[in-house]
Amino acid sequence: MDRFTGLPALLGNRRLTLAGFSLAVVTILSMAAPFSANATTLRSSLSPTCDATVDSITGTGGSEQLITVIAATSKSTTASLELFSRVGGCWHQSAGPYRAFVGFNGLTANKREGDLATPMGLFAIQSTMYGVDPNPGVHFSYHHLICGDWWDEDSRSALYNHFVHVACGVSPHFSGDSEALWETVPQYDYLAVISYNRSPVVPGRGSAIFLHVSRGHPTTGCVSIPKVDLLHVLRTLQPGQHPLIEISTRQLVGH
Repeated sequence: MDRFTGLPALLGNRRLTLAGFSLAVVTILSMAAPFSANATTLRSSLSPTCDATVDSITGTGGSEQLITVIAATSKSTTASLELFSRVGGCWHQSAGPYRAFVGFNGLTANKREGDLATPMGLFAIQSTMYGVDPNPGVHFSYHHLICGDWWDEDSRSALYNHFVHVACGVSPHFSGDSEALWETVPQYDYLAVISYNRSPVVPGRGSAIFLHVSRGHPTTGCVSIPKVDLLHVLRTLQPGQHPLIEISTRQLVGH
């Protein structure tokens, strides 16, 4: 404040010349200019940056949240996972990138049961999340897995690619590689179901495609990331924002 104390005295001096007054005003404005420039810079830094590549992904019109899982090629077993939010009509990054694992046989646009590949495409996140551990604070419905909770992976079964509960200790009627979900740890400590092969369910086209905890190696067809990163993503997803997940390669998304 001390730098401005000379101005009232100048204004009170009748002998102040017009030139002197102009010089005082110019001095004040020049001192204020850096503050204005800094404010402009701050506003600019707070504005979200649109991601042109993600904006080019089609079919996301009804969603406000988007997970991208982008591998270098369809043969890759690792990928980069990022979470985007739609703000001001375009996508901007809100979490990630995280190192993800995909299938032992990479990505495929022609998924088949047991092929050890992760399906490519744009999918919804199903309305219920699951986990061997208690609800970590997700906004979706959450099912705490218990003995008898299975995922039906028998393509001949009427409940193929669905969650099924049977009595604890009872072998389910479906066969094949169906998973005892409560026994699969740490992968299924927490998981979100990727809505692949669901509407309609096509026998033999693949099942149990999850986003789950990573064990540090490729999966049998799911997408996995470290637990701390997965928890952040799952807690951020909002069912009312209709989150989607895009699984693709750099070439297909324009990188």
